[in-house]
Amino acid sequence: MTGKKKVVTAIAVTVLAAAVGVGGFFAWKKLSADSENSAKKVYVQKVSDLNTAGGFDLSMTKYSAVVEAQASSEVKYDTTKTIDEILVKEGDSVKKGDKLLTYDIESIDLQLEQANLEAERLQAQIDSNNAQIKELENEKKNASADAVVSYNTQILSLQSENAANEYDKKTKEAEAAKLEKSKDKAYIVSPADGTVANLKAPGSSEDESSDVIMKITAEGAYRVKGKVNEQNVRMLYEGCPMIMRSRVDDTVMRGSVSKIETKPVTEQGGEMGYDMYDMGGGDDGYSSSSNYAFYVEPDDPDQLMLGQHLLLEVDNGQDEAIEKEGIWLYKDFVVTKDGESFVWAADEDGKMEKRSVSLGKEDEAFGDVEIKSGLKESDKIAFPSSYIKEGMTATTNENDVSIEANDLDEGGDEMIGDKEYGYDDTTDPEDPFAGLTEEELAQMTDEELGDLALGADEFGDVSFTDEDFAPEGGEEQP
Repeated sequence: MTGKKKVVTAIAVTVLAAAVGVGGFFAWKKLSADSENSAKKVYVQKVSDLNTAGGFDLSMTKYSAVVEAQASSEVKYDTTKTIDEILVKEGDSVKKGDKLLTYDIESIDLQLEQANLEAERLQAQIDSNNAQIKELENEKKNASADAVVSYNTQILSLQSENAANEYDKKTKEAEAAKLEKSKDKAYIVSPADGTVANLKAPGSSEDESSDVIMKITAEGAYRVKGKVNEQNVRMLYEGCPMIMRSRVDDTVMRGSVSKIETKPVTEQGGEMGYDMYDMGGGDDGYSSSSNYAFYVEPDDPDQLMLGQHLLLEVDNGQDEAIEKEGIWLYKDFVVTKDGESFVWAADEDGKMEKRSVSLGKEDEAFGDVEIKSGLKESDKIAFPSSYIKEGMTATTNENDVSIEANDLDEGGDEMIGDKEYGYDDTTDPEDPFAGLTEEELAQMTDEELGDLALGADEFGDVSFTDEDFAPEGGEEQP
């Protein structure tokens, strides 16, 4: 058969196919699609793995914290004196002017006596030197020229010694005056109303030169000091909403992060306890991680007590979350159309089907919905997509999904089925019936369907005779 005869025959067959009518056309399309769909696979997951009920905690990370005052005043003492008695203890409330500690009076008297004696000794040495200078000046008048040089040297040395003695004497006199004055006030008072904190024994500070013995923390304006490990510090930010829970009862308070320190906390296992990541595995600089202090401003400071220990967590709305039982799925897994809801599920034979489900409560904040009936935890479902068609094979292996690249739309979904979940060939630019509805096709005559199938606009008017359909071996048509 010549090439021309083959072309004419193909066109004729197309005309005959169109002539069987719209019903036959759609029957053919359905059989073709069913055969094609059965060979394609859809990725499915177990409902139990997707169930959002009871297995999701928005507040996995908790931080230890303690309530402290907003401001504190350092109390310093005179390290040159002996403390007789510390009159307060850690946690005591004090008022401005209250005595905090007293110095040893007997010790002050002894220091005062020593200072006065030293000043008197220095004065006596000055007087003795002045007497020698006067004597040397008189002898120098009758001395030879060579001897004058020696006299001048001795005089200058005594004068220099006197200058140093004068300075030391004035220092001792000032010290004695201070000690004399301190006898009338041999104690230290609180600089403000507040609570005693960070009380230390004299000389116990790591910094031997430190003269801070305690702090007075102001009352009324509390803040919460927390500790966060370097693994989690980036989870917090200034303004981050926080939930504060009491360690001793069910009290729940709220606040927000006001500050995050950038310098790590040096104490290990301090007042807030060991961090969850600090395993105490050595001092090589690598086996443990750093902790950082952060501060939370409470919404209601009156709920707090100074020194109270708390557990903190980021406020993700977990306290307002709906208590969930049974099966809950993200709403995106459920398709609702014309008041009916379904999911794409694998049937007993591992083929995809539209499974009707009954919905219950919704959690708008979390985005999931209760499945009251229609699914079991052992069922397998797929995320809805426009490429899914009933009869496709379900698979739990993502690598088994067999969708050709040219079957995907711009969003990556195969355009099989209606524009939502039915049938629509309008997405195929090569389909001569593209853009026509079933009603429009039903109203067309067989001749119009034939012209459409042949692409009359492209080929022009074509007419056929019986000879055009002569069996092979017959007379060729010119």
